[in-house]
Amino acid sequence: MVGRRNKERRGTPANLLVVGLGNPGDDYAQTRHNAGAWVVHELVRRYSGKLTRGKRDYAEADELRLGLHRLAVAIPTTYMNESGRAVAPLMRRYGIEDMSRLVIIHDELDLPVGRLKVKLGGGLAGNNGLKSVRAHLRSDAFARIRIGVGKPESGTMKGADYVLRRPARSERPELDRVVGEAADAVEYLLESDIEATMNRFNRS
Repeated sequence: MVGRRNKERRGTPANLLVVGLGNPGDDYAQTRHNAGAWVVHELVRRYSGKLTRGKRDYAEADELRLGLHRLAVAIPTTYMNESGRAVAPLMRRYGIEDMSRLVIIHDELDLPVGRLKVKLGGGLAGNNGLKSVRAHLRSDAFARIRIGVGKPESGTMKGADYVLRRPARSERPELDRVVGEAADAVEYLLESDIEATMNRFNRS
């Protein structure tokens, strides 16, 4: 029997596949590294969806209906550095062939807390989740929404340790706001294209 994760889409493909990166488990759920997953949870909340996991899947996923649009959303159940194991089967399941219709949402050390940046392709800035996605898809031409979580003060800790900690209480309002803004950007992209979305949401 062929596993569900290996089956290709039959019927109408999703208009967009959005994958929020993070690490599994309650210990990581509220850490900065899970900012991408927070955005997926926000989209699921807005449209009364429910993330579920199949027996052979490497992700929790749902397909949301936004008017005439089909929005597939997912959070890998792998650790961040193995995210690609989830993304490749998800693309087949939801019939995503145009790489620009795949959106990876992730935390970004190089952006201040509360900043958002939409981009298509380009460098991976050392993000192991993105590296894994590129390795499995053999392409880096997917779209990204980068959620700024800031950097630790010089000499205090490594970036890898910083992102695995919970944000300070003072940072939460800005992070909550940018999570909502990232969800808005996904909605906008459904109705538009990547260039228009970048022009609308990328602040100089």
